[in-house]
Amino acid sequence: MNIKPGKKWMKIQTLEMHTGGEPLRIITGGIPAIPGKTILEKRKYFKENFDHIRTATMWEPRGHADMYGAILTDAVTSDGDFGVFFLHNEGYSTMCGHGILALTRYVLESGMLEKSGLHRDMKIDTPSGRIISSATYKPGKLMELSFQNVPSFVYLENELLDVPGIGRINIDIAFGGAFYAYCNARELGLNLDSSDYTKLIEYGRRIKKAVVNNFTPKHPKHPELDFLYGVIFTGDPYNYKNHSRNVCIFANGELDRSPTGTGVSARAAIHYKKRELKVGERIRIESILGSTMDVEIKKVVDYGSRQAVVPVVYGNSWYTGKNEIWIDPEDPFANGFIFR
Repeated sequence: MNIKPGKKWMKIQTLEMHTGGEPLRIITGGIPAIPGKTILEKRKYFKENFDHIRTATMWEPRGHADMYGAILTDAVTSDGDFGVFFLHNEGYSTMCGHGILALTRYVLESGMLEKSGLHRDMKIDTPSGRIISSATYKPGKLMELSFQNVPSFVYLENELLDVPGIGRINIDIAFGGAFYAYCNARELGLNLDSSDYTKLIEYGRRIKKAVVNNFTPKHPKHPELDFLYGVIFTGDPYNYKNHSRNVCIFANGELDRSPTGTGVSARAAIHYKKRELKVGERIRIESILGSTMDVEIKKVVDYGSRQAVVPVVYGNSWYTGKNEIWIDPEDPFANGFIFR
């Protein structure tokens, strides 16, 4: 049976990947041109004019509550290789580490950028600034993906917060491309595995709401980034060879299956400030699935009024398929729906 889309249907091409179990739906074709001189301008234009594309591709019935996406753009800097902004169930991210790792593999192996030799660096324009990513190969095989993140810093340390339904907790707030609130899972009686999956989401949403009601994190250079993106629960590793475990709840109750690239970047800043991590030292952090990312501090810089670290994050990504999403304008769920 040969089914073909109608002439008035929107046809969006995607490539599907994951990093550490966290999905990435890369929109590769079928969407209108996105004007703007900066990535933030392009993201703003898309949000104001094409947000229905985000909901149609991220939400059910074409996606799901934990879907995550990326839209590639032309570079907006003179030396950039390409630009990108990211989509999720609630809106748009400022940066995404698992997405950068997946895109680094995709743009090289798809031929979008030339893969010269066994090592390739690329300069990526994102809403939070310039990212430098790298891919290392040996003949016939990808060996390692990494990216140098934007300057990452601690905003608040050891703050007490009253959370309705939970009680008084201790949090740190740090930036690693986005702002996160960090809290200790053991102090909250939480397991960082699938046994507490729904409770982690519930606590993450409650804590995020309480933080938003009490604090407004401030970025030293870009006021567009002045908002809390998520909550990260930290704890002991399940594999003793690793440093620790992360579980991130972001957007509208999304649970990151990966260790969270921006999250481990902000953690590097926290550990540095607490004198638990040195420049050049590398640690491995687990996700709820046990997948891992490494992070190390390349250098320390002054960033506006803040002292910041420049983290490098290491991980790997895999392909899961290709897709063409059809959107029939007469479909009552053309723009998608979500329950969470």
